[in-house]
Order: sequence, then C-alpha cells, then structure tokens
Amino acid sequence: MKIHPFAALRPADQSLAADIASPPYDVVDTAEARSLAAGNPLSFLHVVRSEIDLPEGEDPRSPAVYKAAKSALDALVSKGSLVREESPALYLYRQTLDGRSQTAVVACCDVGDCDNGTILKHEKTRKDKEDDRTDHILATRAHTGQVFLCHDDSPAIDALVAEETAATSPLYDFTAADGVRHTVWRVRDGAALVAAYEAVPCAYIADGHHRCAASCRAAARLAEGGSDAESSRFMACLFPASQLRILPYNRCVRDLAGMTPEEFLKAALARGFTAASIPAPDSALPSHSCALLLERGWYRLTWPVTDEQASNPVARLDPTRLQEDLLAPVLGIGDPRTDPRIFFVGGIHGTAALERAVADGRAAAAFAMAPATIGQIQAVARAGLQMPPKSTWFEPKLRSGLLIHTF
Repeated sequence: MKIHPFAALRPADQSLAADIASPPYDVVDTAEARSLAAGNPLSFLHVVRSEIDLPEGEDPRSPAVYKAAKSALDALVSKGSLVREESPALYLYRQTLDGRSQTAVVACCDVGDCDNGTILKHEKTRKDKEDDRTDHILATRAHTGQVFLCHDDSPAIDALVAEETAATSPLYDFTAADGVRHTVWRVRDGAALVAAYEAVPCAYIADGHHRCAASCRAAARLAEGGSDAESSRFMACLFPASQLRILPYNRCVRDLAGMTPEEFLKAALARGFTAASIPAPDSALPSHSCALLLERGWYRLTWPVTDEQASNPVARLDPTRLQEDLLAPVLGIGDPRTDPRIFFVGGIHGTAALERAVADGRAAAAFAMAPATIGQIQAVARAGLQMPPKSTWFEPKLRSGLLIHTF
C-alpha cells in the first residue's frame, strides 16, 4: 500500500466539527437530508446533498446541484468554519458505538492502485451513481467523503496508532445524535506509518465503491488537461479488518406471487429447503440458513449447498443461494438490484423492522440473514468477483465533513 499525507480542509474547532459533520451522502435520501440539515447552515449535507437548498423537485443530476455544492463548500471556507492545514498530514479517526471502537488511518491513496491489484473491490457499480459523484468531485475539486478500506491486521501499524492516540490530544471528540462517538487526531509525523503501510500487500474496499470509481474517473478527466498529483489521489480511511463490524442486510418481498404462506413453504420444501418453526430469529444463525418471517410467525429456513457451489466464493454465500434457489425460481424475483417486489433493510434496524413490515402489509415475507464476514468479502475480491447486491452493511458509517481532500 502507498499512502500519502494531505493538507486537509477541516472544521476550525471542536464545536464546529459537531455541527458540520454529517451522514454520508448515500445513506440518506433528499427528504431525510433536508430534515437533518434544517436549521443548521453548517451541516455538510449542504455540500454532499446540495439539492436540499434548491426548489423541491429539482433534478438531483442538474448542473445547478453541483454548482450549489461548490457554493456551499466555498461558503464554509469563506466564513472560517473550515480551515486548511498548513502542511500535509496523516490523521487517525476513531468511531465508538456500544462500547466497541474502530480506528482508521486517514490518508490519500493512488487511483492507479485500483487498477493494479493493490486496492481490491467486491461490488458492481452503477454508471448513474458514478456519474453523480464524478460530477460532484469535478465541481467542488474535492473528495468530500472517504473511501472505506480495510486490510489485514498489522501489529506495526496498531502499535503506531496506539502510541499516537496516547501521546496527542484529539482535534475533535464528540458524540453525534445517533450515539456514535467520533474522535480525530492529527499524526505528528506520518513517516513511520507511511513506511509501515509499504508492508501491507493490499487493501479491500469495504464501502464506497462508487466514491472510489468516481475518483478514478475524475482523475482521468483531469489528467487530460494536465493536473497535479493531488488530483490522482483520493481520500480513504484504512481500518484493520479485525476491528470492523458487519451487520446483516435483510430482505423483504412485497408478495408471494399469488401463493398463500402455506403454499410458499411447500414450494420451498420442494426445492430442498427445510423449515422449522421458531419463536424468534437465532442470535447466531447456522451456516446456510436464514430466519423467514411470514404472517403466521418465524421459521428457520435452511438449504443444501453442493460441492461445486461450496468451491465458489460467491455461489456459496447465503444471499446467492437464497436468490438463486428460492426468490428467483419460486417468486419470480429477477435482478434484486432493480426488481420493485424486493426491498432491503439494514441490520442496524433489527428484526423489529422486519416484523413491522410484515404486520403493516408492506411485506408478505421477510428474511433475516446472517452477516457477511470479512473473510468472505476478501475471498470474493481476490477472485475478481462481486458480492451479491445488498449483502454487506458496515456500521457505524463514516461521518462526512471532518476531513476533506481538495486539489
């Protein structure tokens, strides 16, 4: 891994950091962003979801949206709410939730490492989403959100991080409204960390595939006219893999294709599934199983996996088998990315959200999944394959606006 210090644009002080920091652009829709930013002109949502400051109904891909993003960022700078570091630095960013912490090194990475096997991906990106973030990067001349990377644990890096956090006072330390504590340090001398990362063979994109792809596209566009080194880099948070928490990404289907719950269960059994009534989902689901909720209650649903499937890092995954062996052939749900008959619920909302969806009729059935593992993600990425849609939910989410990379 090659990492680079950068002269961050960042909140001027602790109190401003709490007001500026916002959820990332892709975990809130326009209405949620508008509500969260209401009454707070400092919220970084005015930059990353700038359509909230335009008339309702404005096309979120219109030039006016990106112009507004640039204006909002410039306003934070001109008012002194955001200040620039005098010299490049590395940073440490710790998130604490429910008594557990994860600490990242925040640095810039080279876009070229996304093509040479140093930074590995596991998700298929959508062109429209890439287009959006590419235009946002080019309009603001900034990376306003970090790409979430993870790598195999390194005792050398862990020791340097522990030493730094013990020896220096944080730039910011606050708890957001969602209960996540955010702590940021500026590294005194990043040379040792830069050297330590040279021994890390690769990193994996945990979250932020579209941000990463857009950074690469923006860099290529800028290179056509001649650009500086900063434009060929993107901002990333690099976490040790063992510190990360992956939650389930659960599935809900709106109808049972004309079947009753009893008929649906019989169809599942006919395809080799087994179903056993349970009072509630297991806290730790066994391999090759999920918890199925119908209007009559919960079931543990299990399925066989062939030797051929077990040898393939994607085919053996629970979301793959559920989709290919049940949702597609029995319910006729095709591409889960686009089929309106299926929707997804992040594990942070718990199984109570699934029960509400079935109780109020929004879903005819819900599937509580086991969370993916870091090992599964790494195996898929190393094979050059993609995880099934909506199969990883990392929590907590990285806050935007605490550190910004400009070029």
